[in-house]
Amino acid sequence: MAEKSSIFDMIGPVMIGPSSSHTAGVVRIARAAIRILGGIPTHAIITFYNSFARTYEGHGSDRAIIGGLLGMTTDDVRIREALSHAKEAGLQYTFQSVGNASTMHPNTIRLQLRDERTGQAVEVIGQSRGGGVIRIVEVDGFPADFSGNLHTLIVDADDAKGSIAFIASVIAHDDCNIATMSVSRKGKNDLARHFIEMDSDLKDITLEYLRQLRWVHRVTYIPNIT
Repeated sequence: MAEKSSIFDMIGPVMIGPSSSHTAGVVRIARAAIRILGGIPTHAIITFYNSFARTYEGHGSDRAIIGGLLGMTTDDVRIREALSHAKEAGLQYTFQSVGNASTMHPNTIRLQLRDERTGQAVEVIGQSRGGGVIRIVEVDGFPADFSGNLHTLIVDADDAKGSIAFIASVIAHDDCNIATMSVSRKGKNDLARHFIEMDSDLKDITLEYLRQLRWVHRVTYIPNIT
C-alpha cells in the first residue's frame, strides 16, 4: 500500500529546531516508545544508525530523543536542555552509533528502555522520515508498521482461531473504524501481537473488556502522538 502524506506532513510540525527529521521525528519516536513501555524509563540504551549516527550530536537528536523519553512534545522549549533534565529526573542513558547499517532506513533509532520501578522493558525501532513523520517498524522483535498519527492499539494474545476477527468486532462495536491492522506471531499457536491503527478514540470500557479476555495477555493503547 502506498504511503500517503498530508499537506501538514509537507509543511512540518510546530517544533524546536533545527531539523524536523532530526528533532521532531526523533521526539515522536521516543514518545511512542514510552507509551509502549507504560511510562518514563529509568534506563535507556539509544542506538543511532546511518545518517543519525553521524549527525545526532550536531543536529540535536541526542537532546530530542531524551526530551521525548521524558515526555516532552515537539514544541517544548525544554528540549534544548533535555540532557540536564534527564539527570534531574533520574534517567540514565547511553548513546551508541552504527554508521553503516545497509538494511536500515537512513534515519533509524533503536531504543532499549527499562523502568526499574515497574519491571517493564521494551525495545523499539523507529524511523524518522522527514517533516516529523515517523514509522515504528519493530517492537520487541515483532515487525510493526504504524505512524503514531492515528490512535494505535497493541494487543498481545494467544494465536487462537478467530482472535483477529473477534478483536476487530469489539473495536467495531465501539463505533471505531480500523485504518490498518497487522499481526505478527512467534510461531503457530504461539504469542501473536496485533498492531491496529484507528481513526477515532477507544472507550476505557472497551480496553478493559479486551484486557479481561483470558487469551489476551496485554493491551497497550497509544492515542495519536504529538
